[in-house]
Amino acid sequence: MSMDFGAPADDPKAFRNICRDRILKDLLKPDKDKETKSSWKVLIMDKFTVKIMAYACKMAEITDAGISLVEDLFKRREPMPSMDAIYFLQPLKENVIMLLSDMSGRCPLYRKAYIFFSSPIPKDLVTYIKNDSSVIPRIGALREMNLEFFTIDMQGFVTDHDTALIDLYGPSEQNSKKFNDTISTMATRIATTFASLKEFPCVRYRAPKGDASTTTKFDMVPKWLATAVWEIVSKYKSTIPEFPQKETCELLIVDRPIDQIAPVIHEWTYDAMCHDLLEMDGNKYIYEVSKMGSEPEKKESLLEDHDPLWLELRHAHIADASERLYEKMNNFVAKNKAAQLSRDGGEVSTRDLQKIVQALPQYSDQVEKLTLHIEIAGKMNRCIREYGLRDIGQLEQDLVFGDAGAKEVISILRSKQDMSPENKMRLLIIYAIVYPEKFEGDKGEKLMQLAKLPHDDMDIINCLGYLDGSNTKKSSRTGTFSLKFDAQKELIEKLSKGELPLKEYPSMSEPSSASASQDATQTASSTARPAQNPQPMSMRSRRTPTWAKSRNSDDSSSDSSVLRHASGDFKRLGNRIFVFMIGGATRSELRTVHKLTMKMKREIVLGSSSIDDPPQFISVKTQFLFFRFYYYMFMQQLCKC
Repeated sequence: MSMDFGAPADDPKAFRNICRDRILKDLLKPDKDKETKSSWKVLIMDKFTVKIMAYACKMAEITDAGISLVEDLFKRREPMPSMDAIYFLQPLKENVIMLLSDMSGRCPLYRKAYIFFSSPIPKDLVTYIKNDSSVIPRIGALREMNLEFFTIDMQGFVTDHDTALIDLYGPSEQNSKKFNDTISTMATRIATTFASLKEFPCVRYRAPKGDASTTTKFDMVPKWLATAVWEIVSKYKSTIPEFPQKETCELLIVDRPIDQIAPVIHEWTYDAMCHDLLEMDGNKYIYEVSKMGSEPEKKESLLEDHDPLWLELRHAHIADASERLYEKMNNFVAKNKAAQLSRDGGEVSTRDLQKIVQALPQYSDQVEKLTLHIEIAGKMNRCIREYGLRDIGQLEQDLVFGDAGAKEVISILRSKQDMSPENKMRLLIIYAIVYPEKFEGDKGEKLMQLAKLPHDDMDIINCLGYLDGSNTKKSSRTGTFSLKFDAQKELIEKLSKGELPLKEYPSMSEPSSASASQDATQTASSTARPAQNPQPMSMRSRRTPTWAKSRNSDDSSSDSSVLRHASGDFKRLGNRIFVFMIGGATRSELRTVHKLTMKMKREIVLGSSSIDDPPQFISVKTQFLFFRFYYYMFMQQLCKC
């Protein structure tokens, strides 16, 4: 009796699968008509394209495509003059120099070179290649793959700009070249997603706030990135065969200020907690396995889409995920006599699982995968208890929804003396964003003293007041927090319905007559209605850290049913929607696009400069806050002079 783990979505129309198939079919089999089963090739990549390949394909798939050896472009390699080589490289001069070194002269390393560049190659590099007459006859193909992004998820990608907040929102006057290079590279990598899919996007962006005289340079970043992307994809119409001539999808470019709390608040889903509480290397989890009569053995596992149990659990509430795991194992044991005989009685333990694997080798893969996730869930539950995260998480939620304030923050800081510095910082960052007036004067200093945090951390809190690009003092407010949480959810739904105002989110192309008519209708409708007092609204659903959650609640549901029914459904969905977040997206935002895909019957793809987990954001991204804060302090002093 096997265990039902669900099944991953294998639909070829899904975003990540299209990217994978381009690599396996177009890049790794460049000469399909002439190939035989013995046509093995060598694959040579640089450090960046290795990552592209690793995110898109498994090693077994690469081998099945006829690759016998994978090599690093910049490492010493043995000559293989009887074999062809496939080069997958960024179009950089240093890469081209190494390529020509391999293939020129009387004794090239390989018989033929099939060359694929990850993005458009500059004309001067093409000329550089052509000038080497000994290489030209040995080139079997020279193409632009337009594949320069990491597919981190079935519906997500990053451009590998971990320091985008610092590079784009820091005091760029000190390094304008870095600013321009980041915008250019990010735009190129975003554009290659549309080249890969052969989609021509309608590009929209968050408009700068205020008029030209008050708009800061930081507030212009979404517009400048949108302009750069639009210029590149518009050229594709004449440079890429069969590229659409009219818009086929929508791209919305936003930045981190639309939801300042998402990167630091405790999320309670299985995926978010894995990356928050466990020491993971990307999606790699390292753990120890104890075997009878031997030392513990270290193993590693990738928590990715190919693991159907991960797919089922990743967006479930941790309490629900834990319950499902034990139910699966208990059901399996109840239906297998051999498994029952291997138990010591009572609840199934890790030792029981090891015995079951020995007794039922035919189920070893399933049991080992289940054992892995039971261990992960158990470890996270221990962290929750040891760190007191239930109380901390509840207070975070109450602050966001206006149900708590200074009294509760002071109380928890006094009562939980063993709270980690990181958790104190996260709590105070949320408190400062919700109630900035509570940090005016010496109030913030007193809170930091109570929390026993260093003075430098106070500077980070102060900097948060400038994250939205405004250097004006925020007005005091009480009650429900008025910023838009889970703003992407609201924006995506409005974009899908054609209700996203062009004034707030302009389009790079001329609006169609339908869009213009719709916008005019919105304006007329809003004018005709009597004025109403705006009600603060939060789009963030509560991630309540309680263990008594119903499986029917929104937070406890997983994406397993969505993913099981996704296969075969993508071809019936409407046009894709892409949302790109400058400055780092979060696991909760990735979860949102999965939820909305089936709800709105449109595949939604989340792109970002990076995917940020709270520890990473606290340790790295807060550097940018220092830059911003001191830059504004400098500008204010300059204005006074």
